[in-house]
Amino acid sequence: MLGATNVFDYINVMSKTMDAAVMRQELINNNLANVNTPDYKRKDIRFETELKNAFVRANGDSTDAKVKDIELESLTPKTYIDYSELSYRYDGNNVDIDTENAISAENQIKYNALVDLVNMNFSMLQTVMK
Repeated sequence: MLGATNVFDYINVMSKTMDAAVMRQELINNNLANVNTPDYKRKDIRFETELKNAFVRANGDSTDAKVKDIELESLTPKTYIDYSELSYRYDGNNVDIDTENAISAENQIKYNALVDLVNMNFSMLQTVMK
């Protein structure tokens, strides 16, 4: 176990973060699918801010205490229209393929890192149980 908290508290937070990464990837795919749709505006989620705010609101001096106190229900990604007033083209669309691909790559790296962390936590649990 990790100090004053349960390893599953960390796993639950990482699971919520992984869910947000999946949701972001779906939005990126939708943005790319609509790259030629007139007046389409790219969409994204606001999750990292929600996670940071949840840590600020959580009680405790240590990271363990804060993770234990996080309200998982508050970790809900919020969808928003990104740069709704801007357009890259005359047709009003503001999706840039290169930007979407870069954000997709970053999102995939984050997701893979989270999968590795969850697997590591379960491996540690398995080792302790042996």
